[in-house]
Amino acid sequence: METTTEKNTATFTHLSALTQYFIPFGNYIFPILIWTSKKDKSEYVDFHGKQVLNFQLSLLLYSLTLIMIAIPIFIFTVFSNISFNTMMNHHDFVFTDFNFGNNIGIVTVGLLAILLFGLLKVAEFFLIIYAAIKTSNGEKYQYPLTIPFIK
Repeated sequence: METTTEKNTATFTHLSALTQYFIPFGNYIFPILIWTSKKDKSEYVDFHGKQVLNFQLSLLLYSLTLIMIAIPIFIFTVFSNISFNTMMNHHDFVFTDFNFGNNIGIVTVGLLAILLFGLLKVAEFFLIIYAAIKTSNGEKYQYPLTIPFIK
């Protein structure tokens, strides 16, 4: 049976991932600080600290993959519609002849990657809250689609 202190520490470990909205890389820094300070004293905190960090690292990997898909697609689409002569000789671009017709399939893939990224961030927010609630109730919660980087 976990003590109230262990439950609270594990819950705050999950909730500390939300600091990413206020402090850059807070979703890594604060869970690591809480987890490393208490992991030797409590198996419960150790388990949840690993879960939070694995989830955040998995989301980083998924986000980087989606960004690596979306950005080149949009760069290719924009530059395929602007001639090299226009880019070199004119300082103002006029997008009157911008044509998606030839690239509609690849643009759809790029838009889908951006949509998935947005859905991933929304799901992350709600999963963190859900994990914190489960943890505060004394349950061992494992995030879905998480790669176990830290075992």
